[in-house]
Amino acid sequence: MRLVGALVALGTSAVAAQTDPLGARSKGRADAPVTVYEMGDFQCPACRMFALTTFPTIDREYIATGKIRWVFVHYPLTSIHPNAAPAAQAASCAAQQGKFWPLHDLLYARQQEWADLDDPTVYFLALAEEAGVDRARFVGCATGDAARREVEEDAARSLRAGARSTPSFYIEGGLVRGAPPIAVFRQVLDSIYRSKRPPGSR
Repeated sequence: MRLVGALVALGTSAVAAQTDPLGARSKGRADAPVTVYEMGDFQCPACRMFALTTFPTIDREYIATGKIRWVFVHYPLTSIHPNAAPAAQAASCAAQQGKFWPLHDLLYARQQEWADLDDPTVYFLALAEEAGVDRARFVGCATGDAARREVEEDAARSLRAGARSTPSFYIEGGLVRGAPPIAVFRQVLDSIYRSKRPPGSR
């Protein structure tokens, strides 16, 4: 499928996080039977709502139990969210140090504090330090071009994969748009997981 190919091109093989940008932005077992790609924007209010209300339950019930692997794909909607791309770049720089998820959580939790800043650079640095990054390494990454290119490539491939809004979720052959409640995710994930289990497994 075109959708599968676009996401596979992002580098979704199960290799070490240090050499795989998506590996550094994934949660769960690399060999989990189900993989979910979240195409998200850190300045998106709906993404924030999902991250704070629905994702913790998914993390506890599906990721921590080995049922699914969750992968975050940058898709900043720069036409309406001017600070989304810098936030994504900061998260990518944190990912290089294995701190993507701590910064992911802080960016969403504090979204209302940085969303309207004229220049969020200093704020993002403070959040990154709170997330546990090495300051010098983070600054070197944030002032370079690699993180910007990574975010731009994610966004372009997400667009080619069919995403038009955030959050969007690619789940084993289908695209789910918006931030449905946990009951909807349970229905979808349980159904796909059952279809993937080996015969006789529980």
